[in-house]
Amino acid sequence: MPTAPGSGISRRRALAGLLLIPPAVSGCALGRPGSPRPVDPLLALADAARSDAALATAAITADPTLAERVQPLADARTAHAAALDAEVRRVRPGQSTSTPTPAPPVEGAVPLARVRAAARASADSAAAVALDLPVDRVGLVASVAACCAGYATVLT
Repeated sequence: MPTAPGSGISRRRALAGLLLIPPAVSGCALGRPGSPRPVDPLLALADAARSDAALATAAITADPTLAERVQPLADARTAHAAALDAEVRRVRPGQSTSTPTPAPPVEGAVPLARVRAAARASADSAAAVALDLPVDRVGLVASVAACCAGYATVLT
């Protein structure tokens, strides 16, 4: 349809201009940082693994007769922390993963009960996290949960 004399803008040009407004406006937001990315849930699991390994080592220090039963847990939880950290780095290359965990103080003569409780809590946490993870990450976290549950059972 031709333009009215004196208006200077055809209907076609007006519609084309309106269609270009949303991409132009959204492009303005590209330079601003978006909302911060949520913390990776595997970071908490890795921290718990480091804490469990430290607790198991402290239990062995307090009672060396536990070494044969508890050292495999300490080794497994150290390996879990490394694997979980590697997975976080794979998914989010710029995110820091290691947070030093001091050895927890060992109180009294029942360190094995604390080690067992920590392993059970870690199993429960990992199982809960696994429910909300993408398929490519579930295997690792489910394996951690199963390992911790196994140790919690055999350390009775």
